[in-house]
Amino acid sequence: MNSAVKPVKTRDIRGKLILLGTGTSVGVPAIGCGCPVCTSSDPHNKRMRCSVIWGLPEGNLLIDTPPDMRTQLLREDIGIVHAVAYTHEHADHLYGLDDLRLFQFYLGHSVPLYCEPDVEKRIRTAYDYAFSNVKPTHIGAAPALEFRPLGLTPFPLLGAQITPIRLKHGPRFDVLGFRVGNIAYCTDTNEIPEESYALLQGLDVLILDALRFDPHPTHYSLEEAVEVAQRIGAKQTYFTHISCRMDHQETNAKLPPNMQLAYDRQEIPLS
Repeated sequence: MNSAVKPVKTRDIRGKLILLGTGTSVGVPAIGCGCPVCTSSDPHNKRMRCSVIWGLPEGNLLIDTPPDMRTQLLREDIGIVHAVAYTHEHADHLYGLDDLRLFQFYLGHSVPLYCEPDVEKRIRTAYDYAFSNVKPTHIGAAPALEFRPLGLTPFPLLGAQITPIRLKHGPRFDVLGFRVGNIAYCTDTNEIPEESYALLQGLDVLILDALRFDPHPTHYSLEEAVEVAQRIGAKQTYFTHISCRMDHQETNAKLPPNMQLAYDRQEIPLS
């Protein structure tokens, strides 16, 4: 990359975690659905696909690149991403990746992608043009990406310590959650392995999967998520990856004050 970087228009989000999206894989409203939540005028019931961004001391860490990523970043006036960490390879967490292509101009180098081997394999397959040996017609024709292998060992990044947390997403699929400071993000899970609970102690804020009221084979139901949140004992828990079966205000009225549905654009101070 050319060492000269373009000026970037961006809001300074240091010291914040922003929930970019809190919706299930099809988003809310869902296409063609006329249910009360999908037709609601309450902005809290408008849920893009799941993602958060951490404003760390030395830059912005994005978790996942959902299909709504471009819209989310523009909406929040966030003009730069310094690194991406992936929870897993499913489409609703991956297929906005091409819109990382502009960041090579602002960073002056490739965008670091922290992910497990299965995620890297999926990215290399789905975005093969970004890794072609054929010289591109021009810089920016494809995203410039650099893989950083991710295991379960905590690692320093952008002035913070990042702790990966093993989670189960159904019986056959392992995913990652992440802890930074006293905030943990655990989406797309229906089981936290026993050894992972030790990494979730002493939290100020837990952001946890809760898809709907009814049980689901790969996501926590709200009742299950509440039980897990009670065991972890964070000062405050917010539920994410929410379907259109749960109205924001009605559901929150049934929950204790320290456990609430998250919502798009919510900002949480880092601790």
